[in-house]
Amino acid sequence: MQTHVVPVGFDYDRLIAPLIRDQLDVDHVILLEGAIGSEANVEYSQNLSTKLEKDFQNLLGADTERVVIEDVYDYDAAFEQAYDLINTELDKSDDTEVWVNVSAMPRPVSFAFATAAHSVMVERQADRERIHTYYTAPEKYLETELAEEVRAARDLLGDLLNGAELDDDRIRERFESASDLLEEFDERGTTIGAKRIGDEHIVELPVASFSNVKPFEEIILFELGEYGQFESVSELAETLARDMNEEYTDSFRSKVIYNVDRLGPGGKGYIEQEEHGKSYRTRLSRIGELWVRSHAGADADELSRAGN
Repeated sequence: MQTHVVPVGFDYDRLIAPLIRDQLDVDHVILLEGAIGSEANVEYSQNLSTKLEKDFQNLLGADTERVVIEDVYDYDAAFEQAYDLINTELDKSDDTEVWVNVSAMPRPVSFAFATAAHSVMVERQADRERIHTYYTAPEKYLETELAEEVRAARDLLGDLLNGAELDDDRIRERFESASDLLEEFDERGTTIGAKRIGDEHIVELPVASFSNVKPFEEIILFELGEYGQFESVSELAETLARDMNEEYTDSFRSKVIYNVDRLGPGGKGYIEQEEHGKSYRTRLSRIGELWVRSHAGADADELSRAGN
């Protein structure tokens, strides 16, 4: 089962052409549509989604669905949506592979989905080979041709304003050129084709290998997510002991310090610390905040038992 997650922006070819040209299996397609921006932009993107939906079904025989992203500039919400979507698809069956195309749509969505795929890979080590992110380069951008056409039309209008005599051939040439370019833009979007890179039309993005988050580390991350920041690791340990109904001992404090170090900048990067006198202010890093947000539905009691 090959599932492709495709954020739709203003491109057509590079969202479907590489899959056809490289003869990749495509069983299920999830088209992501943005619901924010100018009315013209939203309408144009939705029109492309409609065309892609039909062509994925007709040309590749794929089951296709369309999912709305309410705010394409809300990175955190996009990350959370991506995290849930990828996990849901993987959970459908053991032979499902998820391919995330990050070629189109506003960058916050593409980056959020790439980072979410990365995070799922880290957490589901046994499923790493079932998760892929990839990029496709276009053969040609239409923006430059559109700009050249506007310049030519501007020159023509300038000559008219200055009273120059214009022959019908020049006017007809501009009309036909603009008509052809607009037709191509409406049909294909802002780019044309899918460029071959090496032997294929897609570039799979590699993911660094990190260790998964351990149960007691999860408890620390949720504690930081709840309180925001602690003036020292000792304060964090005291609060954690109280919330877990544990006795605050040197051994418990050492356990917290050890796990905070593992989660810090020199380890997994989920926690950042700032020197403050003889102590270190401790809080979640950006990726740590996203981890907590995407795992907010976890059973706190289960985590507490796992940490004992």
